[in-house]
Amino acid sequence: MKKLLLLAIMMMTMATAVAQKRAFTIADLYRVRSVYGVTLSPDGKTIAYTANKSDLKASKSSSDIYVMDADGKNVKAVTTDGKSSGATWSKDGKSLFFSSSLSGQQQIYRYDSDKGTAEKLTDFELGVSDAVVSPDGNLIAFTANVYPALGADGKANAAAIKKRSEGPMQAHIADKLLYRHWTEYSDGLCQHIIVFDISKKTYTDVTPGNFVSPIFMAGGGVGFNFSPDSKEICYVSNHTEHQEANTNADLWLVPVTGGEARNITADNEAWDGSPIYSPDGKYIAYRTQTVPGYESDRFRLALYDRQTGQKTVLTENFDNWVDDYKWTADSRSIFFLGEETGYQPLFKVDLRSKKITKLIADRAISAFDIDNKGNAFFTYSTTGKPSALYRERIGKSQTEQQLTFLNKELEDEVDIRPSETMWVTGADGDRVEVFIVKPHGFDASKKYPLVINIHGGPQMQWMNSFRGDWQVYPGAGYVVAYPNPHGSTGYGQKFTRDISGNWGSKPYEDVMKVTDALAQLSYVDSTRMGAMGWSYGGYFMNWLQGHTKRFKCLASMMGLFDLRSMWGATEELWFPNFDLQGQPWNSDLYKKFSPSEYVGNFATPTLVITGEKDYRVPYTQSLQYFNTLQTLGIPSRLIVFKNDGHWPSNLKSMPLYYNAHLEWFHKYLGGDPAPWDSEKMVENQQEY
Repeated sequence: MKKLLLLAIMMMTMATAVAQKRAFTIADLYRVRSVYGVTLSPDGKTIAYTANKSDLKASKSSSDIYVMDADGKNVKAVTTDGKSSGATWSKDGKSLFFSSSLSGQQQIYRYDSDKGTAEKLTDFELGVSDAVVSPDGNLIAFTANVYPALGADGKANAAAIKKRSEGPMQAHIADKLLYRHWTEYSDGLCQHIIVFDISKKTYTDVTPGNFVSPIFMAGGGVGFNFSPDSKEICYVSNHTEHQEANTNADLWLVPVTGGEARNITADNEAWDGSPIYSPDGKYIAYRTQTVPGYESDRFRLALYDRQTGQKTVLTENFDNWVDDYKWTADSRSIFFLGEETGYQPLFKVDLRSKKITKLIADRAISAFDIDNKGNAFFTYSTTGKPSALYRERIGKSQTEQQLTFLNKELEDEVDIRPSETMWVTGADGDRVEVFIVKPHGFDASKKYPLVINIHGGPQMQWMNSFRGDWQVYPGAGYVVAYPNPHGSTGYGQKFTRDISGNWGSKPYEDVMKVTDALAQLSYVDSTRMGAMGWSYGGYFMNWLQGHTKRFKCLASMMGLFDLRSMWGATEELWFPNFDLQGQPWNSDLYKKFSPSEYVGNFATPTLVITGEKDYRVPYTQSLQYFNTLQTLGIPSRLIVFKNDGHWPSNLKSMPLYYNAHLEWFHKYLGGDPAPWDSEKMVENQQEY
């Protein structure tokens, strides 16, 4: 009886504590701190990591490097300038290499742990990006956008760039496609790998020519790496003629002193990348795809034998994408992260047997490192808890230990809502996973407005991890739902590929069935349902516009409206060529799945948001859509971020992004009012 009474008191106390917490707001997003770039010292005793913070009022963000003991004690700031990140240990563990913009441009510094001082190593006029330190600590390889004819001459490149940008003639000129990408015109510049010799103070362009090296890949990943003896670099590049229309990428080997590069994956016409040498130098591990032209083919983990040239796929039996990975110290196994049903667990694959073992489950792990004692150090978040650094003994349950507490004050003060999972039978009888976040102050006896959010990609997945929109809208009184329909990753490659050629069919059936299921929930007001989406999710909003009137309002961000004109203005043509099975003049899918073909059915009020520098989904797609809505007399609002591309700037644009949504949803769905006035925000007259 006493135990029951004690339990009841504890539950009441917990309920009271939650009730006392206030609702999550847009401003709270900019109090959230993240930890990333986690790396262990060679002896496994010390952890280095980067932590960031933001200042909404000043519209500034900062990051610094910290070290701590492996048990989480003795936290020390290595930098305090707010401009440093990306720490790498020296081989002896006595110093840290890191990147900092303290001097104005991003350069590489070396911190001496004994002296407690840092010295600047590089002085490249263009700044450095993606720096990698050689194992012997004598070289630094980094990327920079240079004119191929000028190579590693930083001064000459800087002068040429200035002359072009400030001269009287302002124009772009191109003789081939992929002349612009994401947010920038190439204007003759190519990303190259530059090797800096620390002792000689010399720079060498090891990837000369009119080729981007390493090539850009959405989602990141390793583009180049040193061999263990520091004599060679393996990098990723595409040397085919029509780079805009194919996904071929190969691994190339080049001496650190420069010279002729050698292609080691020329036999595969699909993508090969993310090279990492084994500690013993025998192998290069890399990720590979097998379907040419298909950027969303399954990423497999493979091996290249440096002596024999033999290639072996290690994860053929793993029917999901392999993401980040690291070698074991003995070069016998590889740890890797793999996407799986809304999570990104940690796995291990044995080289000889190819046996795959799941080591840490039910976590959306973003970064990790492993010591030689079987301890995993990793960062992850959940819907209801921001990112933190943890330690866990591999193979032993209930040993997880949280090491960083950067968001404790926020978590104690604000109601950060968790998610629940629901499964719905969708197209072809396949199960569709849906994450549901209930509003602040949830009362099961009440009914709440609903917002369904469709992810972009379309080949990606919502994961049980912390996201701003998963908190802002529940904080304003909405039930929010995040389905993973056909096309999503993490549910087997067939499920992912099923969207190709079916943009508006299978995913639409999935979402409609999800909507049916959500509408039947006792706490959902089925008369007040809205939907939103970004990129492909924006396309899906425009598709919903022409195919259903179930939603009281829509919000379309960076969305596709007319697929034929989209093809003629985007840059990565391999994507529509594959997913829409050809070009507008030889594939009927451009007409079949184009929202512009269903204008006669349009009726739903819509918020339209885009970025003027979006070359992935050109902002003219949103202009066409808005023009159509206005001509038809459908209530609509257009917001164009003048300096943004496919992703609005986190501090400068996202506050307006969220506020505009809250205004729109409040008007049509009846949730809480937005905290600010969007028009005043645009006029820069709004105080935060």
